[in-house]
Amino acid sequence: MEGSRTPATEHAAAVAVLQASYRSLAPGAPVRLMKPTSNLFRPRATMAGPGLDVARLNGVIDVDADARTADVQGMCTYETLVAATLAWGLMPLVVPQLKTITLGGAVTGLGIESTSFRHGLPHESVVEMDVLTGDGEMVTASASNEHSDLYFAFPNSYGSLGYAVRLRVELQPVSAYVALRHLRFDDPAELAAAVEEISTSHQWGGELVEFLDGVMFEPGDTYLTLGRFVDDISESGLLTASDYTGQQIYYRSIRERSRDVLTVHDYLWRWDTDWFWCSQAFGAQHPLARRLWPARYRRSDVYHRIVGLESRYGVTRRIARWRGQPERERVVQDVEIPVEHIADFLRWFDEHVAMRPVWLCPIRLRGCGSVETARRWPLYPLRPDTTYVNAGFWGTVPIAPGKVDGDVNALIEAAVADRDGHKSLYSEAYYDEDRFYKLYGGATYHRVKRRYDHGNRLTGLYDKAVRRR
Repeated sequence: MEGSRTPATEHAAAVAVLQASYRSLAPGAPVRLMKPTSNLFRPRATMAGPGLDVARLNGVIDVDADARTADVQGMCTYETLVAATLAWGLMPLVVPQLKTITLGGAVTGLGIESTSFRHGLPHESVVEMDVLTGDGEMVTASASNEHSDLYFAFPNSYGSLGYAVRLRVELQPVSAYVALRHLRFDDPAELAAAVEEISTSHQWGGELVEFLDGVMFEPGDTYLTLGRFVDDISESGLLTASDYTGQQIYYRSIRERSRDVLTVHDYLWRWDTDWFWCSQAFGAQHPLARRLWPARYRRSDVYHRIVGLESRYGVTRRIARWRGQPERERVVQDVEIPVEHIADFLRWFDEHVAMRPVWLCPIRLRGCGSVETARRWPLYPLRPDTTYVNAGFWGTVPIAPGKVDGDVNALIEAAVADRDGHKSLYSEAYYDEDRFYKLYGGATYHRVKRRYDHGNRLTGLYDKAVRRR
């Protein structure tokens, strides 16, 4: 193979360091990663004592351009992987929106992006993975070997079944540019009908659709963005490619123009520069501040660190309290709603939560439409014959008189369940334990947990997602 970035010998040495750090833990001691960054939005208990050393497991081991696969270390970010694969004219089938999401994180958690209506979620393009289990064993899991139970239960387990050390993932060819069309809809029901049509036909108005996501600015002002690869800018009908890493802001352009074109690199990271629209909270969208704010620091991991500092020191909360403003509840969620219920959910959400904008991203499991060919992922059981729409909303809402922190999030959980939806677990959750495991494959989870972590050294899924341990 060619295209190696991290030689196999270096990977083996990094794995040896990881295993040595596991053996150095006291017998029966909890096992956690020593991880400096995170894209989680639920508070985590401070780790006491040493953790697993994964510092050297952050690279691309190999890109096989002929087989269209990449072998990647578990802590490798998508930013690093994309840089390596684009050099070969390839990209992962699904590239989550934020640069510092890791391959291991996107698989043991959940990832999504505008190719998900064609290729599902990131874990569906994993060929095999090496996993360090709670028992300290290194096993290779695939869909067809003796560890297939771990392979299928791993997605949405959030490190409670083990840690991905190496993943082999599928790749797809790319062109130089992505041509975009922004379609406006006056009613979420019209948008939902278009989503279903595009998700099954992969075209609209006679043009191929290879990327699909959208934004609800308000229920009467919703958009779908349709993308397709083009080799030359002229194929898009435009003269130059747009650049949203400078003064221009991508999400605003959706309302301002009906067509656009970006380099494939800039398209993949179009949301990262302004953390969708959330950079506005830090002043990064103010014209003067934007000119003064170095471009290399306008990225999601910088904003996430700012949020972490606020969570630790509460400066904004103290100022708001001093001004007599109400306390605010953080509402940072991604939920998957069947397409037939998404219009109803969006109207309900705008009326009861009133956060705007809302990101929309359609999903269909790979092989969707054929129960026989679609794989099942028991810890996040989407139906194989259904189109879902991810609704993402991120911000805060005032806590109303007589209410407490968490009430709005719990209300959203109930609304999602009422519409046969699912909710990602990267942020706060409020389910009771029985309800939680009914929704997230408890029977399978406990069976696989007993096999690979019989000493319960890895924090359990409910403890992580709800009890915040």
